[in-house]
Amino acid sequence: MDDGRNDIELDALYRDTVLDHFRSPRGHKTLDRIDLTRDGYNPVCGDRITMSVKLTDNAVEDVAVNCKGCVISVASASMLAELLPGKSREEALGLADAFKRMMHGDPPPPGLDIGDLDALEGVKNFPVRVKCALLAWMTLIDALEEAEKKGDAPDRSTTTE
Repeated sequence: MDDGRNDIELDALYRDTVLDHFRSPRGHKTLDRIDLTRDGYNPVCGDRITMSVKLTDNAVEDVAVNCKGCVISVASASMLAELLPGKSREEALGLADAFKRMMHGDPPPPGLDIGDLDALEGVKNFPVRVKCALLAWMTLIDALEEAEKKGDAPDRSTTTE
């Protein structure tokens, strides 16, 4: 018989994971070389991010994120910074797409390492908060796609609108 304790323990674990990323955000640093930079903004709640990416051979070598906003936005940006180093451009975009789909109710593809992102899965039940979770990922997508089109990422901003 399931007495509900497992669900409560899992919720507490997820909550602890998200709070850890908020309190000690990964990627809050300065890179020695910046190949892409982009700002992101969520006008609904005021979340802001500045993202810098260091690329080597079409792969993400390192990511710096400075995110100011709610717990969900900061935690999601921290998780991005933790997951991306070592990923190819295509892998980074695939991870971003999988997370976007997860925020809209689809499970991640089998075998895809999403790290701590599963702790944000419950956000999908709060549509206004989905934009908070997606801000960093949309900023990354825009930076990588703009760099591919033009050879660099001009100083533009991404919004969740």
